[in-house]
Amino acid sequence: MNITITRGTLTDEELAALTVVLLARAAAQQTAAAAAVPLEPIARWQRLERRPAYYSPVSWQQAA
Repeated sequence: MNITITRGTLTDEELAALTVVLLARAAAQQTAAAAAVPLEPIARWQRLERRPAYYSPVSWQQAA
């Protein structure tokens, strides 16, 4: 996230308010990331040596 002040200057109160908002947002994202349950990795590939050499042309496995 990039924040750019394009015009003017911030007063001390505005800078403090911006800092509080950004820190609260960062803390909320960190809490949400920590609460996420890590999933078990799933292999999305197949080992070719474990597949049969031939499938029938009308086999349901041919569609996979």
